Amino acid sequence: MQTRPSLIDIALQWGKIGIVGFGGPPAHIRLFRRLCVEEKKYVDDNFFEDAMATCNLLPGPASTQLAIFLAFKLRGYLGAIVGAVSFISPGLFLIILLAEIFLSKGAPNLVVVASEGAASSVGAIAISASKDLIPASWGRKNSRFRWITYVILGFLATLFFGQYLVFVLIGCGLFELLTSRPSISHKSLLIFAVAAPVAFKVNTFLAIIWIAIKVGALSYGGGFVIIPLMRADAVNTYHLMTNNQFLDAVVLGQITPGPVVQTVAVVGFSARGVLGALIAAIVAFSPSLLFVMVGGRYFERIRNNINAKNFLNGAGPAAIGAIAGASVPLALALNRPFEFALLGVSLVLLIILKRSVTITLIFSAVVAVILFGLGAIS
Repeated sequence: MQTRPSLIDIALQWGKIGIVGFGGPPAHIRLFRRLCVEEKKYVDDNFFEDAMATCNLLPGPASTQLAIFLAFKLRGYLGAIVGAVSFISPGLFLIILLAEIFLSKGAPNLVVVASEGAASSVGAIAISASKDLIPASWGRKNSRFRWITYVILGFLATLFFGQYLVFVLIGCGLFELLTSRPSISHKSLLIFAVAAPVAFKVNTFLAIIWIAIKVGALSYGGGFVIIPLMRADAVNTYHLMTNNQFLDAVVLGQITPGPVVQTVAVVGFSARGVLGALIAAIVAFSPSLLFVMVGGRYFERIRNNINAKNFLNGAGPAAIGAIAGASVPLALALNRPFEFALLGVSLVLLIILKRSVTITLIFSAVVAVILFGLGAIS
């Protein structure tokens, strides 16, 4: 390994990835591998693989945790903080700026139309995201019947009990843990029993904080699971935004660089402006920083912990079902024929032609603008 980088090096290099990291977690992982393993040789390939696998066992945004852990490994606690801020800040700044444009009541017609076009693809993105997670999750299953059951429970929870989805994910994880390791005390179920009744009326800032906590500390199974986790509370329970605004939030989270979790900042912005966006982002990303700073030295133990793997074997399939289930209300939020047509085309682009999410969103936005220019839509 090379001499460890300075804090300035981490700020610049992690910040660069935060700026050019379009494409979600796969792109982030690829960029960090190129930087830390291939170019700078800060760590070897085995260490990188183990770090990535461990981060996938933790709740919250895995690629963000990987970025923080690599910085922690190289420069300790201060390095973790610098790495986190540098990686997250560029995309967060951009998404708040775009939220000001897209969510503004006085937004130009072209912006509104482009937003409607891109939003038409969101349901297709949910279906594609859930499909992409199936092979790896199916390969880890302990029981075919339980795996399918968890998927169905996640799907139904999203449709009918959205505000309780996080507890369904935790419940499936605990059930798989107890089923696979019967020696574990059933007192673990108390976590679920105590947490499940939580659904209360709170003021706006507490609602933002609660949604951000769920996104940052209680989400399992991939970045897109935050969509069903956020939607029920943001739209239905606390009424922080409309369905159309939520679709815009998802679009902005997909087209900006950096972690997808920063989508929660748009929810905060819709409710309380820039202050709400910053609070949502800080709360959502803080668990990742704490997980690494408190538990970073124990990552090897977590990596080999069979209980953590079994928990994920239950929560993961439920998350897949939840993501797929989110496609239903996201599609039902569409209103006009051209939006449903773009939804169908997006399914073809993503699933059959294997095009990227970014290209699909841009395609839908451009088509909508062209239709508007031709007078086909208003």
